[in-house]
Amino acid sequence: MQLSSHATPAPVPTDPASGAPAPPDGRPEHGRRPGLEARMEAAKRHMDARLTVAALAYEVNTAHIDTMPVDWSRIPTAPAPAPIPPTRPPCPYTTPVAGLLHRASLRLREAGWCAGALVDEEGALCSQGAIRRESGGDRRLEAQAMEVLLEAIRRKFGPSVESVPTFNDAWADGREPTRMMEQASVLADARGI
Repeated sequence: MQLSSHATPAPVPTDPASGAPAPPDGRPEHGRRPGLEARMEAAKRHMDARLTVAALAYEVNTAHIDTMPVDWSRIPTAPAPAPIPPTRPPCPYTTPVAGLLHRASLRLREAGWCAGALVDEEGALCSQGAIRRESGGDRRLEAQAMEVLLEAIRRKFGPSVESVPTFNDAWADGREPTRMMEQASVLADARGI
């Protein structure tokens, strides 16, 4: 036996004059129309009754269907996707020294900055360590980059700066060394090196 989900519950008594639901005692009040809240409550009761009938019809109509339990251990799972490493933006410089200094500044931002060592225990780098890492073993290119960086530092902080490592170690964080690395890349690009 199947029940139709379209079965309607017993009709709600209504006032023949206005078509509105009748008061709880069943007698319509003549000359007075129920307010919005009363009409909303009647609509809610009507919908609740229809939903109850539909749920019962669903249970009766699907009770004969046999379902096998699912063995979740036999369903393969997809491996977690590998994280995509962040990509660097393209280098704005075409000259080798300017490109090296730009990449070294990005390396300082990515790996972190340190003082007192080329590379610390966590993998953070000093200015010279970042240039060396990005030079790919080309010591001549590394030396040129260090010269341009020292010149950029001396232009801003004066000729008393002895070397790039002493400048790097004078700071508590890597903001200024990284900024000077970018300024040196602009200087190298302007010179075409």
